[in-house]
Amino acid sequence: MTSLKDHTAIITGANQGLGFALASKLVSLGANVVIAARDSELLDVAYRRLSSEKRFRSQEILSMSMDVTNSDSVDELFKQVLSVFGGFQALINNAGIYGPKGDSEEVSMEEWKEAIDVNVIGSVLMARRAVAYFKQVNYGKIVQLGGGGAANPMPKLTAYAASKAAIVRFMESLASELKGTNIDVNSIAPGPLNTRMLQEILQAGPDKVGEKFYQQSLAQNRDGGAGFEPAIRLICFLVSRESDGISGKLISALWDDWPDWINHKEELVSTDVYTLRRIVGRDRNLGWGDL
Repeated sequence: MTSLKDHTAIITGANQGLGFALASKLVSLGANVVIAARDSELLDVAYRRLSSEKRFRSQEILSMSMDVTNSDSVDELFKQVLSVFGGFQALINNAGIYGPKGDSEEVSMEEWKEAIDVNVIGSVLMARRAVAYFKQVNYGKIVQLGGGGAANPMPKLTAYAASKAAIVRFMESLASELKGTNIDVNSIAPGPLNTRMLQEILQAGPDKVGEKFYQQSLAQNRDGGAGFEPAIRLICFLVSRESDGISGKLISALWDDWPDWINHKEELVSTDVYTLRRIVGRDRNLGWGDL
């Protein structure tokens, strides 16, 4: 991976799990890193660890406890980033929650709304603020964590599934708005990760999350999941200059041959592959259903 020295990246949900592992990788590549999350104690631990990993004396780590769903908190984060670094090149929207688990008619609507607030509104607020700055400098990268809920139904996890589909479609739409601005916006599907969210599923049990998903989660917990490395490699690519011009896509860290995409940038721009789209009869070789 190309050095990211003198780059600055903002990562939400970065006090543990994938967010922290990504921050650590970016620091090893020479980048300045801004880690943001709600839990200040975990954030302090993450900050100390990252500070000990700096590759260059000039590198800076900024840590800020904040709430992505609160516009004032978001504004304060970007104010601090611009004050300390003078600018930034990348935003990684990693903060997210599962929300309520169980049948849709029984779960708490307050918890359902919270999942939408964190996964959708929080990501939108962060993206809006980043875009405002990126337009001033005519360059920038946004990477949105999608997930299985974006492309597949998830019974008993309906708030999560709906929020991930919504935020991926928002990012696709935002990418279309930003054509010609040198601002690239993409979503990624990181694959099954063994994080605190997996532990939530195991603790909830099969009655809450469904027998099939529970058994899948047990197997994932036992086998180790996909690991962080494939997602980290993809995100590092997307925040680097190598990916300039690739935008508006939902990219799988596990199943897409994204390293080769740099050889097909013109084709990617002119096609709807690797995006959310409706499947019609002819796509499945059915002789009915389409005009």
